[in-house]
Amino acid sequence: MSSGSLKFTAAIDQGTTSTRFFIFDERGEPVAKHQEEFNQIYLHAGWIEHDPYVLVQSVRNCIEGATAQFLARGYKLEDISAIGMTNQRETSIVWDTRTGKALYNAIVWADSRTTHIVRQLKSKDGAERLLQMTGLPLSTYPSAVKVRWILEHCSAAQAVYDEGYLAFGTVDSWLLYNLATGDSSERLHVTDVTNASRTMLLNIHTLEYDPFLVKFFGLEKLVLPKVASSSNRTAYGIIREDPLKGLKVTGCLGDQSAALVGQKAFAEGMAKNTYGTGCFMLYNTGIKPVISRNGLLTTVGFQLENQPAVYALEGSIAVAGAAVKFLRDNFGMIKEAREIGELAARVPDSGGVVFVTAFGGLFAPYWIDDAQGTIFGITNYTTKEHICRATIEATCFQTKAIIDAMEKDSGIKIKTLAVDGGMSNSDECMQLQSNIIGINVDRPAMKETTALGAAIAAGLSVNVWPSLDDLQHVNSRDHQKFTAKTTLEEQIKQFRRWERAVAMSKGWLTTEDIDQTYD
Repeated sequence: MSSGSLKFTAAIDQGTTSTRFFIFDERGEPVAKHQEEFNQIYLHAGWIEHDPYVLVQSVRNCIEGATAQFLARGYKLEDISAIGMTNQRETSIVWDTRTGKALYNAIVWADSRTTHIVRQLKSKDGAERLLQMTGLPLSTYPSAVKVRWILEHCSAAQAVYDEGYLAFGTVDSWLLYNLATGDSSERLHVTDVTNASRTMLLNIHTLEYDPFLVKFFGLEKLVLPKVASSSNRTAYGIIREDPLKGLKVTGCLGDQSAALVGQKAFAEGMAKNTYGTGCFMLYNTGIKPVISRNGLLTTVGFQLENQPAVYALEGSIAVAGAAVKFLRDNFGMIKEAREIGELAARVPDSGGVVFVTAFGGLFAPYWIDDAQGTIFGITNYTTKEHICRATIEATCFQTKAIIDAMEKDSGIKIKTLAVDGGMSNSDECMQLQSNIIGINVDRPAMKETTALGAAIAAGLSVNVWPSLDDLQHVNSRDHQKFTAKTTLEEQIKQFRRWERAVAMSKGWLTTEDIDQTYD
């Protein structure tokens, strides 16, 4: 097949449970892709780690697999204009700048071992300033507390830190450090503004690391990555390895910001929800940050090259697809993830069962660190179909709680929710979501919007799409809409029961439990 005048843009999508590499055409359709799952490391309850070198190798493998497909279909590698990158956020890696060696496993964003550190920091002078400066509540979520834990528990990292050579990076920084080089062949230590805004070291108003924040977490000697715009033709260097050696990396975003771009939510008031390992809703609030009063995060949505940053309100749910994986791997209720929607559809409701999937506490808008996973309402009538339905509903109810909070913060009612990610593939799941929130759910035919967002950011920098107007035809085909089949009264009744279950799940972990589990 001759590529003719077609231009292609590639994207690395490094997620929590798998890595993928896509090559998209100008319409946003993937013409080649490769995916590789990798092992999760669970050393203790609440701990989740990744091997940093496995992450790098998984990217290499995916690039090789997808480019081989691309070539087999008659295309040429020189027709790929640029690469974008998107990644799991907050996941933290430290390494020695002299050797490039990682000194501890990557501590994953959903890891909750830092609960005791968070509790100590909340009583520290200045803690009340953090939310206004960073847009983030002090929790186990951001990167800074993870690095703090590494320094307290890894003597090798502490020694390198004391000498002033300890580098920190989120996954994007680590991958670029290992896979790309700058103009003079030096290793890069760089991140984009969306990832940096998740560390709790960046002041979201100035878009720079703040000395007060760095000092608050006791990280004054940490070597931090340079912060660049999400779409940038020079900051992220070039790939230094075959088969794409010499190709520019011109886009970089944290995965949820990438999905916002991939859904083309460039206008203020647009929202998207991504159902992955966790579930993340972002609501575009424009070029000024809105600090939430209702338990949401304020984050940088994206920053196009030579443009002001665009901010978003975010609701983060720690467990979504992870709960489906739990039913499959731990309980053996299903053999494949797709079965959960089919089983849930066999019953008209959950039979009174409510599953609060607080495997590591609850995130937005609750921020409850001392809750654990709890199933209420089990009777002799309960079947695995009811459990499956309650598992899906747990994500849907938390999404409703986030929507309610967003509407309170913004004063604007969300009319349509754009969705993507694994659970959005299920018609049953999306119909349940619409039934619970009472809002239309809009699902594109091509649901790989996270990777597409990274490709769009990269393509905008090299004029694959000269302007946002040129994106109108991108991923525009065959959208499916789900409309609520429930009454407002039913929605209110269901949600009250969920809120009651959340309240009852609080306080399960005592201070003694937390110290014993996470120290």
